Amino acid sequence: MTDPLAQVAALPGVPEAVTEARSTVDRLLGHRILRRRSAEVSTEAALRAARASAALEGVSVSLEEFRRDAAELASETGGEAGGEAGGEATGGTADAVTGGRADLDPVVQGALRISAELGTLTDIWRRAPRQVLARLHVLAAADAVEEEALGRPRAEDQPVADPLELGAPPAPAEVAARLDALSTLLTRPTKAPAIVVAAIVHGELLALRPFGWGDGLVARAAERLTLVQRGLDPKSLTAPEVGHAERPEEYAEALRAYLSGTSEGVAAWVRHCAAAVQTAARDSLAVCEAYLRG
Repeated sequence: MTDPLAQVAALPGVPEAVTEARSTVDRLLGHRILRRRSAEVSTEAALRAARASAALEGVSVSLEEFRRDAAELASETGGEAGGEAGGEATGGTADAVTGGRADLDPVVQGALRISAELGTLTDIWRRAPRQVLARLHVLAAADAVEEEALGRPRAEDQPVADPLELGAPPAPAEVAARLDALSTLLTRPTKAPAIVVAAIVHGELLALRPFGWGDGLVARAAERLTLVQRGLDPKSLTAPEVGHAERPEEYAEALRAYLSGTSEGVAAWVRHCAAAVQTAARDSLAVCEAYLRG
């Protein structure tokens, strides 16, 4: 059986970029503050991930505003703003999504909901990725689209949001076929590192934009979920979204390279994702140092 993800992992420059990123993540995982405060670092990473993902959708909110909104939504719903990975999903319908606020931008609310629930989806992601993608869209888009469209692939005549200016997406029939292929890849064994798998998940979802609204939120969450589920960052201490948001023009350019379908373009995208993971790990290391200093 061929291993297409392993073939991507061998493209020029990819092994070096992955190794460098992994080294920085390992430094983070060995930080002594994590012996007693890993849950706090994970929660902070989830908050920063939500803010960065919203920014890449064109909605810029300060970290302190995001922190306040997350706390208020958590108090209203009896939940938390984020946390370590693990557990099961709490449902897959719009009825399970609560805590909407009319004064918050739908992108912000979607990013915060994803942040709060992502840790419960790890086990399901391994065995049923399509189910998790549907759930992520419910979380992302509950305040933006009609209930009957939540978690369902877009129709032929449905408009598609394009904040990154990637151009026209594939037709629904192609989307369905490629989503099936992606799900098959994710449930088969591969020798590819987690960063490579996560990059392909992220790139393919943004290439397809399967839902029409909130696809960026879903794609970036799926990238982070893959890094957790495949063991690179088992406690979800990093937020690759932060790395993407620090270089938004490079992010969009690398995505367009991926869309070209060439080996050079795919390699450029994976290298960008590896750099984003490295930036995220450094950001979380800074958080750890701040906690250490008190």
